[in-house]
Amino acid sequence: MRKRKEILEALFRQHYRQMYRLATLLLHDDAESKDIVHDVFAQLLASPAIELHEETAAAFLLTSVRNRCLNVIRGRKIQERVQRLYLLDLDTTFIPPDLFREELNALSEGVSLLAPPVCREVVELHFRDGLTFREIALRLGVSETTVYKHLRHALSQLREHLKRKE
Repeated sequence: MRKRKEILEALFRQHYRQMYRLATLLLHDDAESKDIVHDVFAQLLASPAIELHEETAAAFLLTSVRNRCLNVIRGRKIQERVQRLYLLDLDTTFIPPDLFREELNALSEGVSLLAPPVCREVVELHFRDGLTFREIALRLGVSETTVYKHLRHALSQLREHLKRKE
């Protein structure tokens, strides 16, 4: 174990700058880049089954950094899409009561027509019951990305329905 720790320390000193530079190029975030490099070495230290060979260590370390960065970037993109959907909830435009009732009825009718039924369920759980995407995902046994896709599909159907009503 001691020898492995010494090997990892030597690899850290030898490849840290290169790994950090790659992470910074991909993420544009110093703190997150340092965390990524730290995580790669922490995983290596905790996983004695992973063997590093001197001739392939650099490639392995850089590939590990790249893959972790791509996972972070993927997560950011999903987060941005979810935030845009939440902005739809924050629309505070004033609508006169009569027009509001008319639009609410058209919207309710549109929700009842959503297909497949899981789209209707996602809309109701989110907008009626106030559940978050994570809570909906847990309840339905799917990923948050799947919840987002169903909601996006449902909102597209509702827009079409409301356009036909105009």
